[in-house]
Parts: sequence; C-alpha cells; structure tokens
Amino acid sequence: MLARRSFMSSGIALAVGLAMPAIGHAAAKAQALRIGYILPQQSQLGAGASAFAEAVAKRTGGRITVQQFPDATLGGEVEMLKGVQLGSIDLGFITGMALPGILPEAGVLNIPFLFNSVAHAHAVLDGPVGESFRERFAAKDLVMLAWGENGLRHITNAKRPIAAPEDLKGLKLRVPQSDVLLMGFQALGVDVATLAFPQLFEALRAGKFDGQENPIATIRAAKFDQVQKFLTLSGHAYDPAVFVMSPDAFDELSANDKTSFAEAAKLGAQASRAFAAEADVAGVAALRQAGMVVQGSIDRSRFASAMAAANAEFEKRFGRELIERIKKTG
Repeated sequence: MLARRSFMSSGIALAVGLAMPAIGHAAAKAQALRIGYILPQQSQLGAGASAFAEAVAKRTGGRITVQQFPDATLGGEVEMLKGVQLGSIDLGFITGMALPGILPEAGVLNIPFLFNSVAHAHAVLDGPVGESFRERFAAKDLVMLAWGENGLRHITNAKRPIAAPEDLKGLKLRVPQSDVLLMGFQALGVDVATLAFPQLFEALRAGKFDGQENPIATIRAAKFDQVQKFLTLSGHAYDPAVFVMSPDAFDELSANDKTSFAEAAKLGAQASRAFAAEADVAGVAALRQAGMVVQGSIDRSRFASAMAAANAEFEKRFGRELIERIKKTG
C-alpha cells in the first residue's frame, strides 16, 4: 500500500506540471473510463463531468473516453467513493457533504456559515488549504484532480416560510450524510436526520421529511419544487465538489495523460462553478415561477449565533487554527 501511495504521489506531481514523454505502447492504448455523480446530466455536476470528458477526449485525441453515469446510477456518493477507492469505479465527481464519510478532515468544509461568500470559498479551495487535501485524499487511496462546485445550500420545506432559527422548530429536516451539518442543525433544536440523496425525493413526497437543504441547481435538477412549497435563501453552507480518480486507473496513465487529466479536471471544475453561478441567478426566478414561495434573505448572524453551540466540537475536531485560517482567507 505504501509503495502504491508513493508511486501515486509522484504521479500526481507529474500531473500538475512535470509531464514527461509517454513511453512505449501505453500512450497508444485505447481506454474507456467511467465517471459517476448523483445528479442529472443537466446539473452543475453534469456540466462539470461533461466538460471534463470533452477535454480528456480532446487532449488524448479520442484515445481515452470518459463515459458518464449520472443520477446515482453507480450508487450514492459514499458508495461511489468506496468504489473509486477499490478501483471498481474509475472516477467520481463527488459533493463535499459526502466526503467526511471517507475523509473525516474534509468535514471542516461543511461547517455552517464558515464561508461568507462563494468567492471566499473559491479562494480557500484554490489556495494552500484546498491543495493540502491532495495528500489527504492520497492517504485514503483517492487521487484528487480538482475542486469543483455543488453550490451554496439553501433550505426548502413543505410547511411554512423560514426567516428565523425558531421557524425551523417542529419541522423534520433531512440533511446529507455529514455529521458536521447534522450537528449544526441540532444546535438549532431542529428535528434533523441524514438520508442518502437518491432516496430524498420519495421521502419528501411521502412526508417522511418536511424539508431539506441543497443548492439551487440541485433543487431544480431534482425537481424538489414538486414536493416543497417554501424556499429560504439561507446560504448556510458552501458545498464544493471534487473530481477523484481511482489510483489503479490513474497509475495506468502515461505521464502526459496524467497531465491531461489534471488539466481537464480544472476545466470541469470551472464549468461546474459557472453552471452553479448561473443557476443561483436564474434558478430562483424559475422556482418562484414554478410556485415556490421564496424567503429572499435571513439574518445570518442570528442563525450563526444559534448554531454556536456546535463550535467547540468543530474546533476540537478540526483545530481552531485551521478554522480561523479558512475564515481569514481571501
């Protein structure tokens, strides 16, 4: 395992700028790889995966193709991450909320109200803090290619408008499989539970949950407006997405192809961010037109203060120094 990780780490270094000429027949070998993600192809994840696949094909002259498996076809995100670790899935475009199930340190990115804007989150992920996760992923048998975007998360529910923390009381709220976000909402006194994303729409339709929280693009792509009446633009958490690759698949690439994959992933990341940004502008209007009642703003300081009870545990888990470093970035 250590030998493979050492080899993988050196391969990643090559992929980000030390490319060498391909050797022998490896450069000419045709490959078809699979990438999975939980949302439809018409989504921020789909936009990123499509741009990535197109860039890989272009940079390898069509020798390597990336086949897309959207809509959780390959399983939920935790299952896909495990598949990528084991090599049964080549690639995943995974949202940040699922990462702590495999990489607990990534939970720091899930802390509510940690980021004050999307630009702030980009500065963190594109800088030293984001880059530091590369070795952490490698230690978990995952090759990190690039940080993309799922988006700012907002609250929806089927019962009533949410403008203040106390408005959430009495509602059953679903959160993703992130114990950090779970703790944040528990600090508000909310009846909250986790559920895998592929099961969420039916759970909302059946009334097992009154509400949930997700980025605008996800709310639209998953058609949650069909089972939710009220939307609160809380922006309580920023959710990245990350391109990860199986070490087995990565190690089979030539040095030039590793560079091509790193470059393609960056283009895919940019495409996911662009899609999410556009969705935040046009998506709210579309959801309003679809019949949702939109609460346009909240008192963020009140929500953040109400969640403060969880801060001590967050600092214990991730370290006050890292949290403060993230807050001061940008």
